[in-house]
Amino acid sequence: MDFKSSDTVPGPRVEDHLPHTTQAAVKIVIVGGFGVGKTTMVGSVSEIKPLTTEETMTQAGIGVDDNFGSDSKTATTVAMDFGRIGITEQLVLYLFGTPGQERFWFLWNGLFEGALGAVVLIDTRRLEVSFDVMGRLEERGVPFVVAVNSFPDAPRYPVPELRAALDLAEWVPIIECDVRRRASSRDVLMTLMHFLHTLATRRAPV
Repeated sequence: MDFKSSDTVPGPRVEDHLPHTTQAAVKIVIVGGFGVGKTTMVGSVSEIKPLTTEETMTQAGIGVDDNFGSDSKTATTVAMDFGRIGITEQLVLYLFGTPGQERFWFLWNGLFEGALGAVVLIDTRRLEVSFDVMGRLEERGVPFVVAVNSFPDAPRYPVPELRAALDLAEWVPIIECDVRRRASSRDVLMTLMHFLHTLATRRAPV
């Protein structure tokens, strides 16, 4: 194919460029079952226009995908969501949201590569879908925090009850959030960063 001199390939927008003060970038994955709010979280907190791979849901998914609590959802992530947020002037987080439908979980292995930590989003109406999610992270040695997305019709439980139901160790943080709100999503990420810093401090040689 011949290109004319007037042909241009669009590059990144000016606002998408990394700040010149950036010294380190960290990869974070946001995982959870179908419809728990992963795409919404990436979109609400990302300081750049997020990359999404949502496709329209079709009849083919009936009987295959567990859509409980998400009857009004018309699209689903089939590969990943990607966003970016600056935590400090020197530190940037790259956010990778995983697909929630189980038939796309084979993509998770690639997304986990190089991840420093993870956020596990849960819906208290469907706690059971979180067990396999957390099990995969534990198998790969990826530290994580649990974020309870506050759906209007979802039951609310005291943290000790949630911890027992999820069989979580005492040191794993659990935080309530509303992923539609940027400040709330940012608080979740800050909780994860503090947790990772605590783990690194414990492992550091004396």
